[in-house]
Amino acid sequence: MPEISTLTLNNGVEMPALGLGVFQTPPEETRAAVEAALSAGYRHIDTAAAYGNERQVGEALRSSGLDRSEVFLETKIWISDYGYDKTLHGFDKSARKLGVDQIDLLILHQALPSDFDATLEAYQALETLLGDGKVRAIGVSNFMVEHLTTLLERTTVIPAVNQIEIHPYFQQKDVQTLDAEHGIMTQAWSPIGGITFYRDGHHGSTLQDPVIGDIAQAHRKTPAQVMLRWHLQQGRSVIPKSTKPERIAENIDVFDFELATEELAAIDALDTGQRGGPEPESITLENFGRTIPED
Repeated sequence: MPEISTLTLNNGVEMPALGLGVFQTPPEETRAAVEAALSAGYRHIDTAAAYGNERQVGEALRSSGLDRSEVFLETKIWISDYGYDKTLHGFDKSARKLGVDQIDLLILHQALPSDFDATLEAYQALETLLGDGKVRAIGVSNFMVEHLTTLLERTTVIPAVNQIEIHPYFQQKDVQTLDAEHGIMTQAWSPIGGITFYRDGHHGSTLQDPVIGDIAQAHRKTPAQVMLRWHLQQGRSVIPKSTKPERIAENIDVFDFELATEELAAIDALDTGQRGGPEPESITLENFGRTIPED
Protein backbone atom coordinates (compact mmCIF):
# COMPACT_ATOMS: atom_id res chain seq x y z
CA MET A 1 0.00 0.00 0.00
CA PRO A 2 1.55 3.35 -1.00
CA GLU A 3 2.64 5.77 1.68
CA ILE A 4 0.91 9.09 0.98
CA SER A 5 2.88 12.23 1.77
CA THR A 6 1.20 14.83 3.95
CA LEU A 7 0.97 18.60 3.72
CA THR A 8 0.98 20.86 6.77
CA LEU A 9 -1.72 23.53 6.64
CA ASN A 10 -1.12 27.05 7.95
CA ASN A 11 -2.65 26.19 11.34
CA GLY A 12 -0.45 23.11 11.83
CA VAL A 13 -3.07 20.51 10.81
CA GLU A 14 -1.66 17.73 8.64
CA MET A 15 -3.61 16.71 5.53
CA PRO A 16 -2.85 13.84 3.15
CA ALA A 17 -1.55 15.41 -0.08
CA LEU A 18 -3.74 13.19 -2.27
CA GLY A 19 -7.39 12.37 -1.70
CA LEU A 20 -10.43 11.00 -3.50
CA GLY A 21 -12.89 13.51 -4.92
CA VAL A 22 -16.55 12.50 -5.30
CA PHE A 23 -17.82 15.38 -7.45
CA GLN A 24 -20.53 14.13 -9.83
CA THR A 25 -20.36 10.67 -8.28
CA PRO A 26 -23.99 9.47 -7.94
CA PRO A 27 -24.94 8.61 -4.36
CA GLU A 28 -25.53 4.97 -5.33
CA GLU A 29 -21.90 4.71 -6.59
CA THR A 30 -20.26 6.81 -3.89
CA ARG A 31 -20.09 4.24 -1.11
CA ALA A 32 -18.33 1.65 -3.31
CA ALA A 33 -15.89 4.26 -4.68
CA VAL A 34 -14.95 5.49 -1.19
CA GLU A 35 -14.63 1.91 0.10
CA ALA A 36 -12.31 1.10 -2.82
CA ALA A 37 -10.26 4.22 -2.10
CA LEU A 38 -9.91 3.51 1.62
CA SER A 39 -8.88 -0.06 0.93
CA ALA A 40 -6.30 1.19 -1.64
CA GLY A 41 -4.71 3.43 1.01
CA TYR A 42 -6.47 6.78 0.57
CA ARG A 43 -6.95 8.64 3.84
CA HIS A 44 -8.52 11.87 2.53
CA ILE A 45 -12.01 12.15 1.05
CA ASP A 46 -13.36 15.37 -0.49
CA THR A 47 -17.14 15.79 -0.76
CA ALA A 48 -19.64 18.67 -0.59
CA ALA A 49 -23.18 19.38 0.56
CA ALA A 50 -24.13 20.15 -3.05
CA TYR A 51 -22.90 16.74 -4.28
CA GLY A 52 -25.72 14.96 -2.44
CA ASN A 53 -23.44 12.10 -1.39
CA GLU A 54 -22.12 13.02 2.07
CA ARG A 55 -24.22 10.28 3.67
CA GLN A 56 -22.62 7.59 1.49
CA VAL A 57 -19.14 8.91 2.28
CA GLY A 58 -19.93 8.50 5.98
CA GLU A 59 -21.31 4.99 5.43
CA ALA A 60 -18.14 3.94 3.61
CA LEU A 61 -15.97 5.34 6.39
CA ARG A 62 -17.90 3.39 9.02
CA SER A 63 -17.84 0.16 7.04
CA SER A 64 -14.08 0.44 6.44
CA GLY A 65 -13.18 -0.44 10.00
CA LEU A 66 -10.77 2.50 10.08
CA ASP A 67 -10.72 4.75 13.11
CA ARG A 68 -12.30 8.16 12.50
CA SER A 69 -8.96 9.84 13.27
CA GLU A 70 -7.29 7.98 10.38
CA VAL A 71 -9.38 9.61 7.63
CA PHE A 72 -9.31 13.31 6.73
CA LEU A 73 -12.83 14.43 5.76
CA GLU A 74 -13.34 17.57 3.71
CA THR A 75 -16.70 19.03 2.72
CA LYS A 76 -18.16 22.29 1.49
CA ILE A 77 -21.00 24.68 2.32
CA TRP A 78 -23.17 25.53 -0.70
CA ILE A 79 -24.09 29.14 -1.60
CA SER A 80 -27.76 28.54 -0.66
CA ASP A 81 -26.59 28.16 2.96
CA TYR A 82 -24.50 31.36 3.10
CA GLY A 83 -25.13 33.83 5.90
CA TYR A 84 -23.90 33.37 9.47
CA ASP A 85 -26.72 31.32 11.02
CA LYS A 86 -27.47 29.41 7.82
CA THR A 87 -23.83 28.37 7.51
CA LEU A 88 -23.72 27.16 11.12
CA HIS A 89 -26.78 25.08 10.27
CA GLY A 90 -25.06 23.93 7.07
CA PHE A 91 -22.29 22.44 9.23
CA ASP A 92 -24.91 20.60 11.31
CA LYS A 93 -26.47 19.12 8.16
CA SER A 94 -23.14 17.97 6.76
CA ALA A 95 -21.89 16.54 10.06
CA ARG A 96 -25.17 14.65 10.51
CA LYS A 97 -24.99 13.15 7.01
CA LEU A 98 -21.33 12.24 7.39
CA GLY A 99 -22.06 10.78 10.82
CA VAL A 100 -19.25 12.70 12.54
CA ASP A 101 -18.91 15.24 15.33
CA GLN A 102 -15.95 17.04 13.82
CA ILE A 103 -15.09 17.81 10.19
CA ASP A 104 -11.40 18.05 9.33
CA LEU A 105 -11.70 20.74 6.64
CA LEU A 106 -14.83 22.79 5.94
CA ILE A 107 -14.74 25.23 3.03
CA LEU A 108 -17.05 27.62 1.20
CA HIS A 109 -17.88 26.04 -2.17
CA GLN A 110 -17.88 29.28 -4.20
CA ALA A 111 -17.62 32.99 -3.78
CA LEU A 112 -21.02 34.62 -4.27
CA PRO A 113 -20.02 37.89 -5.95
CA SER A 114 -23.62 39.15 -6.16
CA ASP A 115 -23.89 38.96 -2.35
CA PHE A 116 -20.37 39.01 -1.01
CA ASP A 117 -21.63 40.14 2.41
CA ALA A 118 -23.38 36.77 2.73
CA THR A 119 -20.13 35.10 1.66
CA LEU A 120 -18.25 36.96 4.40
CA GLU A 121 -20.89 36.05 6.99
CA ALA A 122 -20.59 32.42 5.92
CA TYR A 123 -16.82 32.56 6.41
CA GLN A 124 -17.28 34.19 9.82
CA ALA A 125 -19.45 31.20 10.74
CA LEU A 126 -16.58 28.92 9.70
CA GLU A 127 -14.31 30.93 12.02
CA THR A 128 -16.77 30.30 14.87
CA LEU A 129 -16.89 26.57 14.09
CA LEU A 130 -13.09 26.49 14.09
CA GLY A 131 -12.94 28.31 17.43
CA ASP A 132 -15.47 25.87 18.89
CA GLY A 133 -13.43 22.86 17.73
CA LYS A 134 -16.17 21.58 15.42
CA VAL A 135 -13.81 21.79 12.46
CA ARG A 136 -10.03 21.44 12.41
CA ALA A 137 -9.38 23.78 9.47
CA ILE A 138 -11.39 26.14 7.26
CA GLY A 139 -11.00 27.43 3.75
CA VAL A 140 -12.57 28.41 0.46
CA SER A 141 -13.06 27.06 -3.04
CA ASN A 142 -13.13 28.78 -6.43
CA PHE A 143 -12.04 32.10 -4.90
CA MET A 144 -10.29 34.32 -7.41
CA VAL A 145 -7.75 37.04 -6.56
CA GLU A 146 -10.39 39.75 -5.96
CA HIS A 147 -12.55 37.48 -3.78
CA LEU A 148 -9.59 36.33 -1.72
CA THR A 149 -8.22 39.86 -1.32
CA THR A 150 -11.54 41.13 0.08
CA LEU A 151 -11.93 38.10 2.34
CA LEU A 152 -8.45 38.58 3.81
CA GLU A 153 -9.19 42.25 4.49
CA ARG A 154 -12.47 41.58 6.28
CA THR A 155 -12.00 38.36 8.24
CA THR A 156 -9.63 37.12 10.94
CA VAL A 157 -8.55 33.57 10.09
CA ILE A 158 -6.52 33.13 6.90
CA PRO A 159 -8.03 30.25 4.91
CA ALA A 160 -6.02 27.02 5.17
CA VAL A 161 -7.00 25.93 1.65
CA ASN A 162 -8.27 27.42 -1.61
CA GLN A 163 -9.60 24.63 -3.84
CA ILE A 164 -9.58 25.72 -7.49
CA GLU A 165 -9.59 24.22 -10.97
CA ILE A 166 -5.99 23.42 -11.90
CA HIS A 167 -4.62 21.04 -14.50
CA PRO A 168 -1.96 21.41 -17.20
CA TYR A 169 -4.32 23.30 -19.55
CA PHE A 170 -5.60 25.75 -16.89
CA GLN A 171 -3.20 26.70 -14.12
CA GLN A 172 -4.50 29.95 -12.54
CA LYS A 173 -0.99 31.09 -11.64
CA ASP A 174 -2.23 34.46 -10.33
CA VAL A 175 -4.45 32.72 -7.76
CA GLN A 176 -1.72 30.24 -6.87
CA THR A 177 0.72 33.11 -6.30
CA LEU A 178 -1.67 34.94 -3.96
CA ASP A 179 -2.39 31.70 -2.09
CA ALA A 180 1.34 31.13 -1.59
CA GLU A 181 1.91 34.71 -0.40
CA HIS A 182 -0.59 34.15 2.41
CA GLY A 183 0.32 30.58 3.31
CA ILE A 184 -2.90 29.21 1.79
CA MET A 185 -2.65 25.68 0.40
CA THR A 186 -3.76 25.47 -3.22
CA GLN A 187 -5.86 22.36 -3.77
CA ALA A 188 -6.52 21.25 -7.35
CA TRP A 189 -9.92 20.06 -8.47
CA SER A 190 -10.07 18.38 -11.88
CA PRO A 191 -6.29 17.84 -11.42
CA ILE A 192 -5.99 15.62 -14.49
CA GLY A 193 -8.36 17.72 -16.62
CA GLY A 194 -11.38 15.47 -16.28
CA ILE A 195 -13.59 17.70 -18.39
CA THR A 196 -13.18 18.19 -22.15
CA PHE A 197 -11.10 21.17 -23.17
CA TYR A 198 -10.42 23.22 -26.23
CA ARG A 199 -6.78 23.43 -27.17
CA ASP A 200 -5.48 25.03 -30.38
CA GLY A 201 -9.07 25.28 -31.63
CA HIS A 202 -9.79 21.57 -31.21
CA HIS A 203 -11.46 19.37 -28.64
CA GLY A 204 -8.64 17.96 -26.61
CA SER A 205 -7.85 16.13 -23.44
CA THR A 206 -4.81 16.35 -21.22
CA LEU A 207 -4.79 12.55 -21.22
CA GLN A 208 -3.97 12.58 -24.94
CA ASP A 209 -1.45 15.42 -24.81
CA PRO A 210 1.78 14.31 -26.56
CA VAL A 211 4.04 16.20 -24.13
CA ILE A 212 2.45 14.48 -21.13
CA GLY A 213 2.38 11.17 -23.03
CA ASP A 214 6.12 11.28 -23.73
CA ILE A 215 6.90 12.03 -20.08
CA ALA A 216 4.62 9.18 -18.99
CA GLN A 217 6.37 6.76 -21.35
CA ALA A 218 9.77 7.79 -20.03
CA HIS A 219 8.71 6.98 -16.46
CA ARG A 220 6.58 3.94 -17.34
CA LYS A 221 3.62 5.67 -15.80
CA THR A 222 0.24 6.79 -17.16
CA PRO A 223 -0.52 10.39 -18.23
CA ALA A 224 -2.85 10.71 -15.22
CA GLN A 225 -0.07 9.67 -12.86
CA VAL A 226 2.33 12.16 -14.43
CA MET A 227 -0.17 15.00 -13.98
CA LEU A 228 -0.79 14.11 -10.34
CA ARG A 229 2.96 13.94 -9.74
CA TRP A 230 3.35 17.38 -11.37
CA HIS A 231 0.88 18.84 -8.85
CA LEU A 232 2.44 17.10 -5.87
CA GLN A 233 5.99 18.16 -6.71
CA GLN A 234 4.82 21.76 -6.95
CA GLY A 235 3.30 21.55 -3.47
CA ARG A 236 -0.39 21.32 -4.32
CA SER A 237 -3.03 19.08 -2.79
CA VAL A 238 -4.90 16.92 -5.33
CA ILE A 239 -8.30 15.22 -5.20
CA PRO A 240 -8.70 13.13 -8.37
CA LYS A 241 -12.16 11.69 -8.91
CA SER A 242 -12.95 8.17 -10.13
CA THR A 243 -15.49 5.45 -9.45
CA LYS A 244 -13.43 2.65 -11.04
CA PRO A 245 -11.35 0.67 -8.50
CA GLU A 246 -8.48 0.22 -10.99
CA ARG A 247 -8.31 3.98 -11.67
CA ILE A 248 -8.60 4.77 -7.97
CA ALA A 249 -5.61 2.49 -7.34
CA GLU A 250 -3.69 3.99 -10.29
CA ASN A 251 -4.18 7.55 -9.04
CA ILE A 252 -2.59 6.85 -5.66
CA ASP A 253 0.43 5.07 -7.17
CA VAL A 254 2.38 8.30 -7.68
CA PHE A 255 4.84 8.35 -4.79
CA ASP A 256 7.56 6.15 -6.29
CA PHE A 257 8.89 8.41 -9.06
CA GLU A 258 9.95 11.99 -9.60
CA LEU A 259 9.68 14.36 -12.55
CA ALA A 260 12.79 16.27 -13.62
CA THR A 261 12.84 20.09 -13.54
CA GLU A 262 12.58 20.25 -17.33
CA GLU A 263 9.61 17.86 -17.32
CA LEU A 264 7.78 20.05 -14.81
CA ALA A 265 8.55 23.09 -16.98
CA ALA A 266 7.27 21.32 -20.11
CA ILE A 267 3.94 20.67 -18.39
CA ASP A 268 3.83 24.24 -17.06
CA ALA A 269 4.15 25.42 -20.68
CA LEU A 270 0.85 23.71 -21.67
CA ASP A 271 -1.33 26.34 -19.95
CA THR A 272 -4.03 27.68 -22.30
CA GLY A 273 -5.72 30.02 -19.81
CA GLN A 274 -9.08 28.44 -20.69
CA ARG A 275 -11.32 27.49 -17.81
CA GLY A 276 -13.32 24.25 -17.97
CA GLY A 277 -15.69 24.92 -15.07
CA PRO A 278 -18.15 27.79 -14.65
CA GLU A 279 -16.87 31.36 -14.46
CA PRO A 280 -16.69 32.29 -10.75
CA GLU A 281 -18.25 35.68 -11.53
CA SER A 282 -21.31 33.94 -13.01
CA ILE A 283 -22.24 32.20 -9.75
CA THR A 284 -25.57 33.58 -8.52
CA LEU A 285 -28.36 32.18 -6.37
CA GLU A 286 -30.72 32.58 -9.33
CA ASN A 287 -28.56 30.36 -11.54
CA PHE A 288 -26.98 27.99 -9.04
CA GLY A 289 -29.07 28.10 -5.87
CA ARG A 290 -30.49 24.81 -4.65
CA THR A 291 -31.91 23.69 -1.33
CA ILE A 292 -29.58 21.44 0.61
CA PRO A 293 -31.80 18.82 2.32
CA GLU A 294 -31.77 18.37 6.06
CA ASP A 295 -31.17 14.61 5.81
